[in-house]
Amino acid sequence: MDMALFTPGLRSVAELFEKKNYELRIAGGAVRDLLSGVTPQDIDFATTATPAEMKEMFTAAGVRLINNKGEKHGTITARLHEQNFEITTLRIDVVTDGRHAEVEFTTDWHKDAERRDLTVNSMFLGLDGTLYDFFNGYEDLKNKKIRFVGKAAERIQEDYLRILRYFRFYGRIAEKPGDHEPITLEAIKENAKGLAGISGERIWVELKKILLGNHVNHLVQLMYELDIAQYIGLPLGGNLEEFARVSKNIQNLSPKPMTVLTSLFKGKDDVTNLDLRLKISKEEKNLGLFLVKHRQELTKGSGPEPLRPYQDFLMDSREANTNSKIFELLKYQGEEQLLKEMQEWTVPSFPVSGHDLRKMGVSSGKEIGTALQQLRDEWKKSGYHMDKEELLSCLKKL
Repeated sequence: MDMALFTPGLRSVAELFEKKNYELRIAGGAVRDLLSGVTPQDIDFATTATPAEMKEMFTAAGVRLINNKGEKHGTITARLHEQNFEITTLRIDVVTDGRHAEVEFTTDWHKDAERRDLTVNSMFLGLDGTLYDFFNGYEDLKNKKIRFVGKAAERIQEDYLRILRYFRFYGRIAEKPGDHEPITLEAIKENAKGLAGISGERIWVELKKILLGNHVNHLVQLMYELDIAQYIGLPLGGNLEEFARVSKNIQNLSPKPMTVLTSLFKGKDDVTNLDLRLKISKEEKNLGLFLVKHRQELTKGSGPEPLRPYQDFLMDSREANTNSKIFELLKYQGEEQLLKEMQEWTVPSFPVSGHDLRKMGVSSGKEIGTALQQLRDEWKKSGYHMDKEELLSCLKKL
């Protein structure tokens, strides 16, 4: 057990449950992380106590409850010692429609584990360090195997988003591409259509995580083979060769998800269609459009200044955050060295103002405008190195 878990808050929570003889265990993803030696981002707890019993117990102890709408599916959030604790009553799914479930509460840990998605996410950990693992999740985690709990098709039909969760955890845990159980892939293919009924926002959250995980090229190819792509907004004729190339390029460059994804796209319509299906953010959409438009012609210079084309583009740009879009373009192109240099480059400011020109006797606004533009061009040609004096002496020549 990771002793850092036992914060004062958790100790107090544990004592309250113990006093009342309710069982309390760490559940799901946090257990998987702890067993993998990863510090969990947030810890979910499961208990035999009902929401009503928890409320009564916490209120009696003067503990503050945070109401965040979790109660109808059995989650109570308590705040102790500056820390939130999300505690969910064990439950059974009674009715599922592929998107959400109606639940009833239970005190049977096995039944609760049974309705979870993947074996590696279905374990519980007692606060004394006892592992409760009904579906061989620990074995699967050690062998880096991703499997659904019970029958894959049943789990998927309860919530079709689980297809993408399968991919996400595969990219997080599996050692090598292609290590799937045939029966799982079959179940995914047969149920792919179910993804059509899942909201774009939910899909995009999962897809972004897949795009930043391992084996992304393998997993996206698989989405096409298993007929999933069309239901989640990906283009029918996705450019899989380009995707393979770019997903190699960006391996260590921490790209944005959209940068990876855009390599599938042939043109701007593909970005628009993705947006219609997934409701991506404006910034994501603009990045996709930028990459589709410039990935081919905005490339490194052939001379001694390979960065110049990117610098010139940035200096001429009238738009906000062109900077970060160019960084993403360099990642897309796999230009690791140029990316470093570009990130270190500070945009120089043009040293001449209209005021300087007036001092030199240029009086009409129109002439000033023309002169400034000519000087800007000279300055650009010099690689932005010319200073005010050099530029103004240049003006005399002009």
